Amino acid sequence: MHRTGLDALWAGLFAAVITFAFTPLSAKLATRAGAVDQPRGRGLSERPTPLLGGLAIFAGAGGAIAIWLLGGHEQWAAILWGAAIITVVGALDDIFDLPAPVKLAGQIGAVLPPVLTGVSVDHFTFPFLGHVDLAGAGKPLTALGFVAIINVVNLSDGIDGLAAGVCGISAIALSVVAFDLGKGPAGVLAAITAGAAIGFLGHNFHPASIFMGDCGSNLLGYLLGAVAVQGTLKTNALVAVVAPLIVLAVPFLDTTFVVLKRMKYGRPVYVADNNHFHHRLSRIGFSQVRAVLYLYGWTACLAGLAIALRFVPYSDHHGHLNAGWTAVMIGLGLLVLMASVYLVYVLEILKFRRFLRHRQPDRTHDEVDDEVRRAMETGEFEAISRK
Repeated sequence: MHRTGLDALWAGLFAAVITFAFTPLSAKLATRAGAVDQPRGRGLSERPTPLLGGLAIFAGAGGAIAIWLLGGHEQWAAILWGAAIITVVGALDDIFDLPAPVKLAGQIGAVLPPVLTGVSVDHFTFPFLGHVDLAGAGKPLTALGFVAIINVVNLSDGIDGLAAGVCGISAIALSVVAFDLGKGPAGVLAAITAGAAIGFLGHNFHPASIFMGDCGSNLLGYLLGAVAVQGTLKTNALVAVVAPLIVLAVPFLDTTFVVLKRMKYGRPVYVADNNHFHHRLSRIGFSQVRAVLYLYGWTACLAGLAIALRFVPYSDHHGHLNAGWTAVMIGLGLLVLMASVYLVYVLEILKFRRFLRHRQPDRTHDEVDDEVRRAMETGEFEAISRK
């Protein structure tokens, strides 16, 4: 099945328009079903907000998949079936708050149709290791990767517009890489995912009138997993494994940070808390809009680096590096790394230290440093008012 960039453009626009149009209907349905998110101490929302926005995302993405991709291999039908299953599981969770084991079982059930029909990785090429053959472990590992991406996106969805925007940016980057790797249908699926996420963002950016809920975050994570497998991992290109990890680094780092923090203090990893990046940015004085824009910018920088890895001619693909272009890539990588360090670490520490010194000028430098270390360790910051 041959698909072009023009197909991707139209499919993405279709998904965006349908999702945007169906989102108010999803909000009404959520209100009638009682799927309404109430303001909580760990959340940043200030008023009851309907969930089930994922139903509109599925309407847009599912409709576009049916029109542009179902004429090909049975794998695309399996991907659509899996998308329907994960949406239903997420919707039930939004309405009834399913136990964690039940949700996990539903996620596994959703990824099995595509994995069992060939949406899996049996081998890949990794830098410094060369060709890696997974043999019989390919399908189980692919299913595990699918579930991991689903939960990474789900756990990072905690502020107006964050998951939709980050997934939209990530999907656009993966679409570009997929087309360059000759994976046109996967590039179209990525464009559909981006379009659906952006269409929903029209109602979900702060102040959000609806949340995507678990049915939306699970669905977007599932679609990004399918794009990663079909669009990059099932090739022999060195960038194939690296690109998805770079593009999705923000939600992966966020989830890793939070899970490790919960494990350190003996808390269940599946119980929500307020230690995500957006919570921490909020606690040091960022508005919701400013926090989400910073995270968008970080995601865009990483996505740009992933695209550069594919298009900058730093290698002849036979183990020989071009010195000039390699220097350019190293420079770009260092810039992205510096931006990441600035946002995750330096920004938080320095701003909090300035706040303490301004609010309590009689404290010594050592006392301020001790308080900063305590706050960074526990994640408990005093609220900082924006000037």
